[in-house]
Amino acid sequence: TFDVSLLAIEDGIFEVKATAGDTHLGGEDFDNRLVEFCVQDFKRKNRGMDLTTNARALRRLRTQCERAKRTLSSSTQATVELDSLYEGIDYSVAISRARFEELCSDYFRATLSPVEKVLKDAGMDKRS
Repeated sequence: TFDVSLLAIEDGIFEVKATAGDTHLGGEDFDNRLVEFCVQDFKRKNRGMDLTTNARALRRLRTQCERAKRTLSSSTQATVELDSLYEGIDYSVAISRARFEELCSDYFRATLSPVEKVLKDAGMDKRS
C-alpha cells in the first residue's frame, strides 16, 4: 500500500490535513519488477534457461532483489548476486538506480495521483 499524509505541526501538535493512497501499489510491486528483470537477464545470459520453474531459486532471487531495492534508496548502484542460483549456475547483475527507476517508471508515476489529491484536499498547490 502506498499512503500519503499531509501534516501541519504547530506548538508541537500534529494535525492531519489530508490523506490518500493506493492500496494496489507497494514495495512488493517494485520487488516483482526487479525479479522480472533478473529472470529475463538470467535467461538471456544462459541460453534461454527459465529459473521460474524452480521455487527455491525464485525465493532466493526475490530476497536479493528486495535487498537491492533497499540499497538503491541510498546508493546509485546495487548488485544482485547469487551463487548456484539455478542448475549450478551463479548469477550476478549490477543495476543502477537510474535503470531501476526506468523499470518502475509506471509505478513512480502512479504515486503522483495520491500526492496531488492530498495537496488538493488540503487546499495547497505543488508550489506551496
